[in-house]
Amino acid sequence: MATLTVTAKGQITLKKKVLEHLGAKPGDELEVELLPSGRLEIVAKQERPSGSLEEFFGSLHNERAIHLTLEDVQEAIRASWAGEASDDDR
Repeated sequence: MATLTVTAKGQITLKKKVLEHLGAKPGDELEVELLPSGRLEIVAKQERPSGSLEEFFGSLHNERAIHLTLEDVQEAIRASWAGEASDDDR
């Protein structure tokens, strides 16, 4: 267990081994959740992936060039729940 000291300004410095345990690096943000009984939960804030939605969809590999409409997807779901074979299963 690491022991931290509160300064006169009410601040603490996290020890290197605590930061390493959190996977935190200089410049990273930490999220703190206040829990009952005076406890805290501290986690390293996860970065959001960069890039646009269009770039993400463009990165998906579609070997068989399958293009489905929303109606096609809904029909496949309906058929699956009904226990019917799909065109790919025949």
